[in-house]
Amino acid sequence: MVDAVAGTVIVGGGTAGCVLAARLSADPEHAVCLLEAGPVWSGAAAVPEELRLAGRMPIGPASPWVWRYPVRLADGPVTGDIVRGRVLGGSGAINGGYFVRALATDFAAWARECPEWTFDAALAGYQQIERDLDYGEFPGHGRSGPIPVQRAVDPGPASVEFASAAVQAGFPEIPDLNALPESIPESGLGPVPCNIDAGRRAGTATTYLLPALGRPNLTVRGATLVTRVRFRGTRAVGVDYVRDGRVHSVQADRVVLCAGAVESAALLLRSGVGPPEQLRALGIPVVHPAAVGAWFTDHPEIGVEYRGGAPSAPEAVALEYILCHDDLEIRPYAVAFGSDAAVRRVGVALMRPRSSGELRLVSADPRVPPDLDYRYLAADYDRERLRAGVGLAAELCAAITGTAATPRQPDNSWLRANLGTSQHLSGTCRMGPAGDAGAVVDERCRVHGVRGLTVADLSVAPVPLSRGPQATVVLIAERVAGSLLGIV
Repeated sequence: MVDAVAGTVIVGGGTAGCVLAARLSADPEHAVCLLEAGPVWSGAAAVPEELRLAGRMPIGPASPWVWRYPVRLADGPVTGDIVRGRVLGGSGAINGGYFVRALATDFAAWARECPEWTFDAALAGYQQIERDLDYGEFPGHGRSGPIPVQRAVDPGPASVEFASAAVQAGFPEIPDLNALPESIPESGLGPVPCNIDAGRRAGTATTYLLPALGRPNLTVRGATLVTRVRFRGTRAVGVDYVRDGRVHSVQADRVVLCAGAVESAALLLRSGVGPPEQLRALGIPVVHPAAVGAWFTDHPEIGVEYRGGAPSAPEAVALEYILCHDDLEIRPYAVAFGSDAAVRRVGVALMRPRSSGELRLVSADPRVPPDLDYRYLAADYDRERLRAGVGLAAELCAAITGTAATPRQPDNSWLRANLGTSQHLSGTCRMGPAGDAGAVVDERCRVHGVRGLTVADLSVAPVPLSRGPQATVVLIAERVAGSLLGIV
């Protein structure tokens, strides 16, 4: 069955897809069809409470809102799984609400290969996005954008304990982690800007897409699994999808993939855009050779635990403060992990790792997840920095409790045994110029070597980001929307 022609079909109603659908459909002459694998809602009032309340992260084993992917974090067998949002709003509907901008140094590295992605250009986009409820009147901030941003007014006990220990250890306070670069030192402690309003998540589903659902030129379909992009020669002309057990196709003038760093890459590969030898081995006809999945990065994270005071209030966000120390981010989680509410966890994340991973398709069947090999700890530098971060976290925990929580100089086996991930996977469809053999998309996120196909999500980021990615995903989507509408 072939559906009616849509001007643009968007695959994935996550953080980026909701922005694209809302922005493109603002033009009444432009038909937009958004296809989401998870459930969708008719309005904000229909969103389940567990997805709205900022103090809940509904990602447990029984969660119906996530994709799960088995992964290898380091050398050895599969070591667990990661989750990504499979619901309208994507991972932004299930995460902790962290909404911190990437650093100017990140954009300096980005712009070396992609000159349009300077910090000045990004700053204008960040300002357009935000309605900062604390610093909206300050230089470099926005006060009228769709995303409300604010910091914890009454931090919980664990957050206060850690913040006091960090300040006593000599780290300066950073009131605004989204301030202009000259106001942010390389090391310091600051409250986390969150996209939260009155204790509820304010992701792109509720702030961008749901208010636009009444537009006659916008179609949104949930429970719809897109299986491949359809090509005529090297031009994308639509997608195939499965809904209610039936196979459908939708024709389009343009296809935009917003399915996230895992699914956008897997969809390109299943559609014939990727490494030829990998595709031929799976019986997939090659449309265009590309380094899809050949490189990705994430933030390795190790948890340091200690016994602390009273737990935070149930409505507390997961992370109220962070300690930034060069390329380390120390995270005193405000919520309890496990059944013992007195056990506190401090995450030690390396934000600019030098190790990189690879995503490979293992089957042409869309129900089979791709292989995700993170290759964490492969670089000596990464091991050294994580050791330093764990040592720092242990010192701060000891200042709170009077006893050391972990080895001050953990060896490689300890690092591997305690290794986790921040679940900020990016770069599987990395951006770069046409002459870059590792680049999949150009500066405007158009897939090299084909026409009518764009990728707009975290998979395009060509460098590791020094902060969590949510604000930058919204930025990417806004800039792609502007490009497709001819604004930039």
